[in-house]
Amino acid sequence: MVKFDSKLNLPRSEELPCSDDAPVDNENQNFIPNFLLFLLEFIWADRQDWFFAVDMGVYHTTGANHLIPVIPDGFLSLGVSRRKPGNVSRNSYVMWEEDYIPPIFVLETVSQTPGGEYSSKMAIYANLEVLYYVIYNPEYWKRYKHQPFEAYKLVDGQYQLQKGEPFWMAEIGLGIGRATSWSGGLEREVLYWYNEQGNRYFTPEELAEQERQKAEQERLRAETAEQQLEALLAKLKASGIDTDSI
Repeated sequence: MVKFDSKLNLPRSEELPCSDDAPVDNENQNFIPNFLLFLLEFIWADRQDWFFAVDMGVYHTTGANHLIPVIPDGFLSLGVSRRKPGNVSRNSYVMWEEDYIPPIFVLETVSQTPGGEYSSKMAIYANLEVLYYVIYNPEYWKRYKHQPFEAYKLVDGQYQLQKGEPFWMAEIGLGIGRATSWSGGLEREVLYWYNEQGNRYFTPEELAEQERQKAEQERLRAETAEQQLEALLAKLKASGIDTDSI
């Protein structure tokens, strides 16, 4: 349970910085969590009990200073509203304004500059009782002697590396894993959400492309059938058969 110190003079979210303004040094740090966010908005379009943020400060009372946030590349909280009362967006995720509900899922994308993803940040997320912690490290995994994709689950206060990809997170009702995406004319590896059967959820753009390809295949099949029929009729005519009566 996240501890609350009633002696703290806790500020309102409006009084707190929303980020540390530190620039990213890896395109994946922004693209990957934003891709997951946009996909989740499509999958859970009818739900209002979740919040996913990208590069947003999480203010909490489990560290040495509640005015210093931890800033994941992406995180998901369940049991909170997508917007604050009055349909107001969040500048940051302030735990004491969210009934002390911690994120249930945190994503960190490793960049060129060491960021403590396997050490200090992992300890912070464990103290926050973040149930699932995923580290995506496609470029620098050998440097850390880890794997490009690692999923951890909090067990008795400690993160345990999990097996399998896509990795199913039962408490969330989603799996997560890597796959190749065509987006904006580019092919790249990204993280996708998956269902319990291990099938990934496609973006609206991908679904539209699948429908286009399906329609094109149907058109080609119909065109081929028509050409075959015309060839058959021509052959019958050449044999002296009156095809007009067929």
